[in-house]
Amino acid sequence: LAPLPPRQGLFLPPAGSQLPCFHGSSTIRNLKERFHMNMTEEQLQLLIEQMVDGSMRSITTKLYDGFQYLTNGIM
Repeated sequence: LAPLPPRQGLFLPPAGSQLPCFHGSSTIRNLKERFHMNMTEEQLQLLIEQMVDGSMRSITTKLYDGFQYLTNGIM
């Protein structure tokens, strides 16, 4: 696998943003959790490898891939 790029360029709006999508106390926290900002690069790489491995073994992934192939010719 290629090394992961630094995540320091992730922009999160300041508290009190006027954008409606950022209203609410949990929005920024949820974004930070989704991007795993609290993990080291090594921890993040392990997590990604586990997610990809789990996806490759998942029956739902195989079913979705089959659906994409049948309906769009995408594999």
